[in-house]
Amino acid sequence: MKILSLLLLTFFLGKGCQGDVLQNMDTALITYTANTRGYYHEVIIEKHIASIKKNRAEKAVDVKISDTDWKELVNLFQELDLEELKNLKSPTEKRFYDGAAIASLKINYEGKNYESQSFDHGFPPVEIKKLVTKINSFAKQNNEN
Repeated sequence: MKILSLLLLTFFLGKGCQGDVLQNMDTALITYTANTRGYYHEVIIEKHIASIKKNRAEKAVDVKISDTDWKELVNLFQELDLEELKNLKSPTEKRFYDGAAIASLKINYEGKNYESQSFDHGFPPVEIKKLVTKINSFAKQNNEN
């Protein structure tokens, strides 16, 4: 009986924690940038909106994130270890010889800033690859519209 009670308690507490992260994700600000001398790409995600810039001088274009995409983004965010973000290593070094734009991921969550080291645009560290791909998918969707 104790084991059953413990399992049920764990299940309900786990569900409660997920709800908190879903709500708190609305307070997160995620910024992905990639740039070189002649290229600029920025996606800022906040409160179901992706603001996309393709040029430093232009105004950002806002794209509403669908509920399905938002849930997927939240799930990817939950898998992320924010404290380890600064320690992730880039799998490639193309940015050192202009083979790729220099990219970074910055997250402001619950009043604290987290930032990755620079990595090659299109080749993020494995630990954040799915999240970065999802973030960039909003810019691709914007190109199609």
